[in-house]
Order: sequence, then structure tokens, then C-alpha cells
Amino acid sequence: MLTYRRRSSSAESRADRTTLAGLLIGVGCLAAALWLEGGHLQQLVNLPAALIVLGGTFGATLIGLSAQQLRDLPHILRQAFVAAKVDIFQMIRLLVALSDKARREGLLSLEPDANSAQDDFLRRALQLAIDGTDPELVRDILQMEITFLEERHRQGEQIFTSMGGYAPTMGVLGTVMGLVHMMSRIESPSTMGPAIATAFIATLYGVSCANLLFLPIASKLRNRHAEEVLLREIIVEGVLAIQSGENPRIVEQRLRAFLSQRQRRALPMLRWHTRDGQSTQEHQAA
Repeated sequence: MLTYRRRSSSAESRADRTTLAGLLIGVGCLAAALWLEGGHLQQLVNLPAALIVLGGTFGATLIGLSAQQLRDLPHILRQAFVAAKVDIFQMIRLLVALSDKARREGLLSLEPDANSAQDDFLRRALQLAIDGTDPELVRDILQMEITFLEERHRQGEQIFTSMGGYAPTMGVLGTVMGLVHMMSRIESPSTMGPAIATAFIATLYGVSCANLLFLPIASKLRNRHAEEVLLREIIVEGVLAIQSGENPRIVEQRLRAFLSQRQRRALPMLRWHTRDGQSTQEHQAA
């Protein structure tokens, strides 16, 4: 029985190293620059500024969210910090192997593989093909599912894109509030310098959160989305090719078209030969 296991099953508990590394490098460089200028981190600690920026940003974002989107927010955020790598190469090899099996034993022979598939989308696609559904209807059903997946992902990405837009504005708002408070105590000129510096911390918080956290998370979600959509597009084409009874060599070439030139070089061609009247496949040496 041929099976496909997404790497996410073993990687769900492992933090995404690039996300964490990016945050550490970004924050670390800011702290290092402050230290090189003779400052210290305590100068950047300002609870009212953090309250204005973080609280104001979340509040403004919350206005545009539905109750369901609010419940989904922790899950969306988790996707940016959890490495759930999709193995596209393994999926292509599996689909090519399934096409060979279907040509030799018929579509019904794939039912155990469909039932054991770890990927829900692959399982549904194979089941539609095994049930004898019209190929055009199979494509329409699967493409509709991909379309709604794209819309759900777009909404999740848009949440953090919006937060990246609100945060700098909230920072400016906090700075203006600080300057207003300072001007109300202008009778003490000796305190104006520190008060101005404190007021601008809110702007620093807003710009830093937007460009080191919210917008990068939106970019990460966009990349995650592109990987998952690519995998599903490969599944659609592969299952339709299997259903039409295409030669495994043709199926392989069709699916390799989804890959970049670098990815094609990284994925060795499958070598096909006939042994006792049956087609078998072997991986060429890289």
C-alpha cells in the first residue's frame, strides 16, 4: 500500500527556526545599536507607550473582525511560528506510483491507498476518481475547495497586514499624547528633554512592531499559503491524470512542470523499465 505522510505530523511540535531567528536578529540588532550609542535597554521601557500601541492596535483590528475570525486568530498566529513543511517531492513520487498501479490494476485498486492517505485533500480527490465521477466535475469540486482555501488564508493574512498598518499610527498617536502632556508642564524646562525622548518611544514601539512582527508574520502566512496551494494544485493534476489512465512517464512530466528549475534538478527523474510484463520504477542516482 502506497502512503503519503505530510512532514507536518513530525514537525508540528517544532518551532519555525526562520521566524524565531528573524525576530531575534531584528530585536538583537536594535538592542546592539542602542548599546553602541551608549544607551541602555531601560531607556526603551515605557508601559504607557506599550499599552497605547499594542492595545490600540489590537482594538482597532478587533473592530474589523468577526467572532469566528477572533476565535481562529490563535490558530492563524501559530502557523507563523510552527514549521509544517509540505513535502512536494514525496507527493509527486506518490502520485506517479499511484498512476502506475492504476494502469496495471485499475482505479479500484487505489481504494486502500485513498483510505490510508494522511492528506485529507488527496483522500477526497482519489475517492472522487475511484467513484467514477466525471473528470470535469472532479476538477470543479477540487478547484472550488482550493478557491475557498485561498479566501480563508487571505483573511488570516489580512489581519496581520492591518495590524502592521495600525501600529505605526498608534505609535504616532502615543507620541502626540506624550507631547501634549509635556507641553502642559512647560514651566519646568529642565524636564522637557527627557519628556520628549519618552514621548517618542511610542513611535518606536509602533514602527518596530509593524516591521519586525506584524508585517513579517503576514509575509510568512502568505508563503505558507503558496506552498499549500501548490501542493493541492499538484494533487488535482495528478489525480485527473490517474483517472484518465495516462502513462506514468507523462504523469511525472506533467507534475514536474509545477516545479522551478532548481527544484527539478533536486528531484531525480524516475527510471521506468518493464520486467515480466509489468512496469516498475526506480529512482536514478542523484
